Amino acid sequence: MPRSCRPVCHRYRRVRVAACILAAAAVLPGGVLAQESSAAVASDLAGPRWTFGGFGTVGAVHSSEKNADYAATPLSPGQAGYSRDWAFDVDSRLGAQLAVQVDKRWSGVIQVITERTVTAGFQPHLEWANVKYQATPDLSIRVGRIAAPMFLAADYRKASFALPWVRPPVELYSTMPITNSDGVDAAYRWHTGTVRHTTQAFLGTTRIKLAREYTARARHGGLNHTAVLGALTLGLSVSQARLEIPGTDELFDVLDRFGPQGQALSARYDLRSTRTNVFGAGFNYDPGNWFVQGEIGRVNTRSMLGDQTGAYVSAGYRYGALTPFVTLSNVRANMATNIEGIATAGLPPAAAALAAQANDILNGFLREVPDQGGVSLGLRWDVAPNYAVKLQFDAAKPRNGSVGSLVNVQPGFRSDRAFHVFSASVDFVF
Repeated sequence: MPRSCRPVCHRYRRVRVAACILAAAAVLPGGVLAQESSAAVASDLAGPRWTFGGFGTVGAVHSSEKNADYAATPLSPGQAGYSRDWAFDVDSRLGAQLAVQVDKRWSGVIQVITERTVTAGFQPHLEWANVKYQATPDLSIRVGRIAAPMFLAADYRKASFALPWVRPPVELYSTMPITNSDGVDAAYRWHTGTVRHTTQAFLGTTRIKLAREYTARARHGGLNHTAVLGALTLGLSVSQARLEIPGTDELFDVLDRFGPQGQALSARYDLRSTRTNVFGAGFNYDPGNWFVQGEIGRVNTRSMLGDQTGAYVSAGYRYGALTPFVTLSNVRANMATNIEGIATAGLPPAAAALAAQANDILNGFLREVPDQGGVSLGLRWDVAPNYAVKLQFDAAKPRNGSVGSLVNVQPGFRSDRAFHVFSASVDFVF
C-alpha cells in the first residue's frame, strides 16, 4: 500500500511519525523501508547506527449494545458493552521498536507490541523482526517477520497516532485481522513520468493462537502495488492463503455422517484447510488542508469463516490543531448468514437431535460473518507535539441475522438493530 505517510499524516508530525512511530530510519507505510535517503545516510556511517522509539494509545470505549461486546478486530476483542460499561482494552496498546542501520546495504528492525489478545488479557508479542538487504538503490529484500501488506494502513494500523481516526474502520479492517507474516518480501521502485511506483511481492506464514490448545496457521503470498502522483496515492493488493484451523474436526465429521446432504455442507464450510483470496484497493488524496480516503476489499475464505466485502470512505478538514472527520463504512456478507442445514424430518430421534445440534453450531459461525453498515463522526486534536486526543462517535447496524463487528454475543442479542459506540483516546509517540 502507500509508501508515504503524507496522505494520512499531513500536519500530524509526518517526519516524527516516520522516525519515531516506526523508529527505523524512515520506515514508510506499506511494509517496505524507504530507500530515497537511507542508503545515502548509511554510506557516511562509521559503524552501525541504532534508533529506538515507540508509540501507544490509551483509549476508553462505551457501547450501547448490552448483549454483546464491541471489538476493533476479532483477534483483539474488547469488553465494551456486555462485559463493561466502559472498557479500556479495545484500542489501548503500547509499542516499542529498535532498528539498526549496519551499512548502506544491511539494516534490521524489531518491534514489540503489548495489547489485548484473543486468548488472554494484555500480553506482549513480537510484531516485526526482520533483516533488510538493499540490493540496488531501487530493489530491497527482507527476511523475517514483516508487516502483512494488505489494505492501506498495513504498516501503521496499530500506531494510531498516524491515523486520523481512533481506529481503522472496522467494517473493512476486521475482515482481515492478520497484521504480520514470517517469510520474505522483495520491493522494487520504478517510475513512469512523474508517477512513482513500488511493486512488492511477499511469501510467508502467520500463526495465530486461538486457544491454549489450538493454533491456526495461514501460508500466504501475493503482490502489492502503489502509485504516487503528487498528493494522490493509489494502492492495489492481491494475495492468496491456505488457512489451517484446528478444533472443528468433530463438527465436520458429524456432518459427513449424514450422507450426501451433510457431505455437501462439510465441503462448503469446512475450515480445517481452506484456500482464501484477499483483494484490496484504495486511494488517498491529501493536498494539505483536507483529505479524502477510501478503500474496498474482499476476503473470501471459502468456509464458514465467510466471504465478505468491506469498504469505507472518509474525509476530514484541518483547522490548525483540530481535524473533524466523517466516515461512511459498510461490509456485506456474500453468503447466507443463516441456513437450514441438515433436514431433520424423518430421522430417528437421536439422529435428529445430533443434526439439529450440528445445524446450530454451523449457524453460530455463519452469524459471525460480518454484515453491517456504519457512520462515524470524530475530532482529532493535536494537543501537543507527539500527542493527539481523539473523540469518535460510531453508529452501526448489523443486518441479515449477522452479529456484525460484535463479539461475546449473548442470547438477548437481536440483529437489524442499531447500536452506538463512543470512543475517547490519547495517542502518543516517543
